[in-house]
Order: sequence, then C-alpha cells, then structure tokens
Amino acid sequence: MTVQALDDTKALLRDLIAFPTVSTDSNLAMIEFLADRLETAGARVDIHRDATGQKANLFATLGPEGDGGIVLSGHSDVVPVADQDWSSDPFKMVERDGRLYGRGTCDMKGFIAAAVALAPHFAARATRRPLHFAFTYDEETGCLGAQALAGVLKAQGIRPAVAIIGEPTSMRIIEGHKGCYEYTTHFTGLEGHGSGPDRGVNAVEYAVRYVARLLDLKEQLKARTPASSRFEPSWTTINTGALVGGVAHNVIPGKARVDWEMRPVQHSDADFVKRELHTYCTHTLLPAMRAVSPDADIVTEVIGEVDGLIPADENEAKAIVMELTGANGADTVPFGTEAGIFQALGMSAVVCGPGSIEQAHKPDEYLALDQLADCLGMLERLTAKLG
Repeated sequence: MTVQALDDTKALLRDLIAFPTVSTDSNLAMIEFLADRLETAGARVDIHRDATGQKANLFATLGPEGDGGIVLSGHSDVVPVADQDWSSDPFKMVERDGRLYGRGTCDMKGFIAAAVALAPHFAARATRRPLHFAFTYDEETGCLGAQALAGVLKAQGIRPAVAIIGEPTSMRIIEGHKGCYEYTTHFTGLEGHGSGPDRGVNAVEYAVRYVARLLDLKEQLKARTPASSRFEPSWTTINTGALVGGVAHNVIPGKARVDWEMRPVQHSDADFVKRELHTYCTHTLLPAMRAVSPDADIVTEVIGEVDGLIPADENEAKAIVMELTGANGADTVPFGTEAGIFQALGMSAVVCGPGSIEQAHKPDEYLALDQLADCLGMLERLTAKLG
C-alpha cells in the first residue's frame, strides 16, 4: 500500500462523507458521483432506482463479461445524527490523532472509498476474472436496496462467485451472522371514555399482552439453541423496540403499535415464533377484542426479513480473504449485514472491512488510519486474483 493510495482514498472518503445519505433521504447524488468515478476508470456502470426514484443501487463491472466474478459490496446510507453530541460537523471529515471522524467513516464509506480509489488499479489487472462493485441503499432500514439488487442480478443472469462485504469488522474475517427480521404489529381497538373500559377495546392493553407473549417466546428460544451454534448469544433473540399508543389518561386507546425484531440462528426458530404469535392472536386476542368490536384487528407489517450468513464448509470468499490478510480463521458476529442476500444468490460470502462496529452509529464515529491502510493493502493484493 503506497502513501499516494492512502492519500487518494482519504480525499475520496472526505467527498463521500460530505453526502448526507441518511436512510430517510436520497442517496442519488452520492451514487452518481461514484458512477462517474468508476466510469472514468473504465467500468461498465448500471444505476437501478427504487420505485420513488429517490434511491438507487449501483452495480459496476471491470474486466471481462461472464460468470465467476468477485463483488466488493457496501451500503451508501448512514444512520441519523439528530440528537447526537458531535464535537465537529458529522458531514465534514476531520483528521485527528490518526483517526478520520465523520458520519459513515467506518460504517461504511471507508471501505467504499478504498474500493473505488483502487478502481484504476483493478482495471489494469482484471483480464481473467470480472470485478464488480455493488453499492446499495437502505441497508440500515432493512437491507431494502440489496434485496432489490439481488432481484436485478437474478433476472439479468449475472452470477458472480464471491462477495466481500466491507462492513466494519476491524479487518477480521466474518463467515457467519444471524438474520434480522423486523416487524411492526398494529392494534385496532375501539375508543371510549375511560370510565367505561368494558365498552371499548383497549388497543394498548392488547399490545401489552402481545409483548408479554413475545417475552415468553424470548425465553423459550433459549431451549432451542442448536448444539453447533457459534453465535453470542447462541440462541435466537427477540427485542421489543417500542410500544406506542393512547392519547390521554381518560380515553380508551383505539390504536397501538409494537415495533419488534428477532435475530434467528436458524430458519425453524423464525417459523416457530411466527406460528406461535399467529395462534395466540387468532385464538386468544382477536376473539376477545371482536366480542366487543367486530372491526377490531391485529395486523403485522413486515419491515424486513434478512437472512443470516450461514458458515459454509466450502467458502472461496473466506479462502481468498484469508490469503489476502494472512488470517488463519474466521469468526461469527451477532449483527446483521447484506452478506446473506449475496449468499442466497449462490455466492460464497464473507464480511471484512476497516473500522470497529463499536464506533458505528455513535457520535464522533471514526475510522483509524491504520485500519484504512490495512484495507487498502488487502484490496491491492486482490488484483492477483483477477488477472
């Protein structure tokens, strides 16, 4: 890794941090900026917008057409900075004490900057095997962009063999992580005066009973832990993120919602939880609600169901990255990424990128310069696999 490569990457990262690509907002300006950089390097670039036209994925290729390529993947969106106590403008990168500060430096624009800065280097060497860049929208809100991109790749018959997802792992190789299934369950009751609770359907109270069932299932899942699980914690988890409802002390609330998630270690656990909740709502909660109001209802909205990354005995991605980094093994993590989506397309996949997950989503998020240098070194050595 040369000093020039590091300087070029830092300059590019500064540009990327300046795009405030919070998931609630458009990422188009950043995607168009990256597209221009990659096209200048000789890449064939496709931009795929979502239904709103305000979000887009980028998929670009250097080297020959055909199957068997290597994908470098990253998400363009970042989490909000509202109500966080930053010591500097989060969208102006600041270098201080060997660290680069700014929203998205480690999660995960640092990896994107390293990959794109080396695009001319890749272009000169990718003669035998394609190198792809996959930059997505809305990873932080359910991996929506990656799921859309997976559909495009499948429809177009594009079949890469290897995916390296550059989430912040401190350059450790991650070969497995849990899935992330997110839901919002909506309760419709019947409003009324608080002095006559039996004449209404208290949506908040039924939401509380639903949460109590989630807590019961949360404990049952511990007994379903697979003997081979390498995760920490080793079982499928459930988290209740929010319970919202009601308007006043003396009004029976007619609306409520519960935001919750589970992180399955195996598909059967997700099926178990959904089956148990369906039975509880159908045979216990809804009959009691509808005995008072026939229009009462419980509806669960799927925010996102993203499969985990399953450790595989045969994993070309792991073998390649172990060779590039000198690592002699791979780990698992509890947090989710887009890797399972690429794995479901038939690719071998690992997660490996600069920076620590401990810095992600926090005020004064930073990426250590030595981590960025290590990432550049890994990617520069990747060129030997392309020619």
